[in-house]
Amino acid sequence: MAYDFNDTSPIYLQLIQVFCEKLIARQWKAGEKIPPVRELAVEYGVNPNTVQRALTQMEQEGLLYTQRTSGRYITEDEEYIRRVRDNIADDYIGEFINKMLALGLNKEELEEKLTQKWRELHGNH
Repeated sequence: MAYDFNDTSPIYLQLIQVFCEKLIARQWKAGEKIPPVRELAVEYGVNPNTVQRALTQMEQEGLLYTQRTSGRYITEDEEYIRRVRDNIADDYIGEFINKMLALGLNKEELEEKLTQKWRELHGNH
């Protein structure tokens, strides 16, 4: 099943985002071997070269490493994974806040709505 990519940025960058989300959601665990390029290309309905480009960039950034004969693996550096998670969360929060500001919500209204929605979804936890 192909992934639904948008036209706002190159597909390889969107793949990096998807792969990073898998990593920080622990679907891909630290030190774990990731699926081969061709398998990922089929899964996401993209050209293998696009997947290769995304994985190469992730490797250059230190999120992946290659073992010559056995494939690519997720970094074992849990602190680095946490920093990547925090950076992605900061980006999402910034986008969200800007959208709420565009709707005319102030800080207090936004906090109230967030608290209310959190309770609806997760109770008082």
